[in-house]
Amino acid sequence: MIPRLLPIILLAATGASTPARAADFEKDIQPIFKANCIKCHGPEKQKSEFRVDQRAVMLKGGDSGHPAIVPGNPKGSALIDAVKGADPDTKMPPKGDPLAAEQIALLEKWIAEGAVWPGQMDAVAKVTSDLWSLKPVVRPAVPKVSGAATAIDAFLLEKLGAKQLGYNPPADPRALIRRASVLLTGLDPTPERVEKFIADSKADAKAAYAALIEELLASPHFGERWAQHWLDVIRWAESNGSEANLYRKNAWIYRDYVIRAFNEDRPYDQFVREQIAGDQFGVGEATGFLVAGPHVPAATVGQEPTAIRQARADRLDEMMQTVGASVLGMTVGCARCHNHKFDPISIQDYYSLTAVFQGVEFGGRFPELNDDHPRKQRAKELYSKMAAERAILREQSGVWEEDWGGFKELQFPATKTSALRIAFDAANVAVDELEVFGPADQRKNFALASAGTKLVTDESMTQLRGDLSHANDGEFGTQAWRARAPAGSKDKPWVEIHFTEPREVSRFRFSNNREYYFETDYLEDGRYNRFLPGYRISAQQPDGTWKEVGSTKTAQQNLANNSERKQASERLHQLIASLAEEGPRHSFIARFQKPAVTKVLRRGSPETPGEEVVPAGFSILKGDLGLDSTAPDAERRKRYADWVTRPEHPLTARVIVNRVWHHVFGAGIVTTTADFGKAGAPPSHPELLDWLAAEFVKPEASGAKPWGIKDLLRRLVLTDAFRQSSAPRDDGLKADAGDALLWRFAPRRVEAEVIRDSVLQATGKLDPSLGGRSFRIHNVKKTYAQWQVVDNHGPETWRRMIYQERMRRVDDQIFSAFDFPDCGQVRAKRPVSTTPLQALNLMNSDFVVEQSRFLAERARKESKDAAGAIRRAFELLLTRAPGADEIAACQGVELELVCRSLINSNEYAFLP
Repeated sequence: MIPRLLPIILLAATGASTPARAADFEKDIQPIFKANCIKCHGPEKQKSEFRVDQRAVMLKGGDSGHPAIVPGNPKGSALIDAVKGADPDTKMPPKGDPLAAEQIALLEKWIAEGAVWPGQMDAVAKVTSDLWSLKPVVRPAVPKVSGAATAIDAFLLEKLGAKQLGYNPPADPRALIRRASVLLTGLDPTPERVEKFIADSKADAKAAYAALIEELLASPHFGERWAQHWLDVIRWAESNGSEANLYRKNAWIYRDYVIRAFNEDRPYDQFVREQIAGDQFGVGEATGFLVAGPHVPAATVGQEPTAIRQARADRLDEMMQTVGASVLGMTVGCARCHNHKFDPISIQDYYSLTAVFQGVEFGGRFPELNDDHPRKQRAKELYSKMAAERAILREQSGVWEEDWGGFKELQFPATKTSALRIAFDAANVAVDELEVFGPADQRKNFALASAGTKLVTDESMTQLRGDLSHANDGEFGTQAWRARAPAGSKDKPWVEIHFTEPREVSRFRFSNNREYYFETDYLEDGRYNRFLPGYRISAQQPDGTWKEVGSTKTAQQNLANNSERKQASERLHQLIASLAEEGPRHSFIARFQKPAVTKVLRRGSPETPGEEVVPAGFSILKGDLGLDSTAPDAERRKRYADWVTRPEHPLTARVIVNRVWHHVFGAGIVTTTADFGKAGAPPSHPELLDWLAAEFVKPEASGAKPWGIKDLLRRLVLTDAFRQSSAPRDDGLKADAGDALLWRFAPRRVEAEVIRDSVLQATGKLDPSLGGRSFRIHNVKKTYAQWQVVDNHGPETWRRMIYQERMRRVDDQIFSAFDFPDCGQVRAKRPVSTTPLQALNLMNSDFVVEQSRFLAERARKESKDAAGAIRRAFELLLTRAPGADEIAACQGVELELVCRSLINSNEYAFLP
């Protein structure tokens, strides 16, 4: 009997310390977590990347990689080991009294029973169900509201009616044309256009206004205005923003793409796809979007491996911020070190998104262009003309040299050979790349090591850290072959290029740091190439001997001895210069490489990599792209671009529609225009936002374009809400002081660019030309010296402010006071401040003083007397005539001072 009773006795003894009933999470387990764990492992803090308020994290574990709970297996659960204090280094709680034996027993029982969590839902899943912005966009029915002119007005008036409010009366035509002109083009209307609009409005106000809107949307200045809003969000600038703050040569190519895209009314989904994967669509310049943010260049990091890895992780994070803020309206970067504290973005989601862009690097290259691109068309014309000049040189001399800025090229009679020998005239040589081409294929480089070509030299001349392999590795930059002849030696450095088989060759290209030339602007005067030594090229003959086929000296002599050759060479170099300026340009846009395997970086550190992840969008939005870690770079970006622009994506349309609304009405339906997450503001009119998003993607209006920005703007500015006056009303101020319900058009200060550009327009000095190189306002920076704004207000700067050179960490000396962004932070919504410095700058800056003088001169020239000049100054700046009292106050005062005062007025600085 005793042996049979023993197991029963033992079972009873074990059960004595364990509750007989099932463990209840809310009654038994949650109180333990709240009392002992939540402070360090909850919503506010996640020490060791661990939290006890999310079942998914408990199942995964913290940065140790061990699951905290293994349902059904208490012994395999790290949580039990921690609370039992088996290891002093990992015991929990780390300080104070340990858990009571009864509490530990409850935890063991709960895990043994399957670790049941209420509804088997973790906190992330709960957030997902609650976050409005991640729910599908559903087109609501338009409210039936009496007197609503448009669907948008119906939504707005319905909410206003609930507060016993309605719209203001319509704005007067003078205020309305200025409002529309500034918001759509960033420029004040001319006095003549104002008077025409007023006259047209008397005949047919509705038709006159509709015609005005079409005129403004068709203006080339529309793209300049709306491109700036986009550039603010992505932090576009022309320097890196790091300690070195290096210049980004030809970064303006991307800015011009954005202007052109808005002017052409490129569908927004296409606009986004091109910026993510434009190299695959013949729009390579659009990929400047990916590298628009600040970054630390790899060349400035040094050789320490941990610093290199950290800098790379930081550069990828900049891309995440750009994509997250501009397209998704989410603070993606908050999930870099841990799961997002507010939004359903896990750390795995963050690194899956970095995997999408793992093949992207900051840097310069020649962009892919479609055949109909103006620069490609111009290049075709120039190459045709260059061929004619080369034909003359080939017939007349056979050997000539071409200076392409970053490199020089020697052309010589076509020769079939198995090897070339380059003998340099200088004792000290640096070569970042040697290239050899033939007449049959103008682009195939026979010298590349990847083609099997071998280089041979006198290794005794090769310098330390200047290996010969750099000379044909296909990489341009500071990694160069460096050779120096011994002091007093008559020998000079040389290199032989041995092909895998005999090749017909006719061109030799040589550079010593081409990338530096491509990435700087202040060596374009030709001084760069003075560092390139002369050389002689010999071809190996079948018997093994060498025969000279060309040299830089021969090329120079050929020109000196014949005026016709010299003239042909000069014409050729003029064409080369034109090609550099007017054709495809080496530009700071995204550069691509083979993607590395992406791993979750615990705490955001590259030194603590975790599990591998694949390229994907947010898991909560079904972001599986069907890719693995071997997927090529282009395929990753193309699939992600398609995923984020699919019509049913809940964020993409909502975010851009809200941002456009913000720029039109002064505040977004979601006031946090770059944060549609839990920490952001809820929409003031959620049904209206969804109606706008649905109509934007799949318009029901006749003739409207899917994803059309201009159609969206047309819809907004044709509403009664936009056309109402900005006058205050007691009932409106009492019920809705912040004007969130739009009972009036809220007056607001115009941006810095509008003030500056409209001043230039008023004086008649504005250069309206579109695109091209930025005008400079900074000194020529050398090495690590800081950029400085120079005193330059000459005619070359009288263009729209969007064309002003943008350097990070350097304030514009005049207009930074008006909240002109510094390109360091995402600016989906610019701050609006009021400071004494604003008035001081507008009254006393050299720019305003000079332009006030020009304005006074113009006003006098266009008037018959002093009173007429005052009247004309008012018309040019304020688009209205002065009152009799204003004329009286201005008489006897220098007209230049009157102009400066008008520029300083609230009337000039605020939209009516």
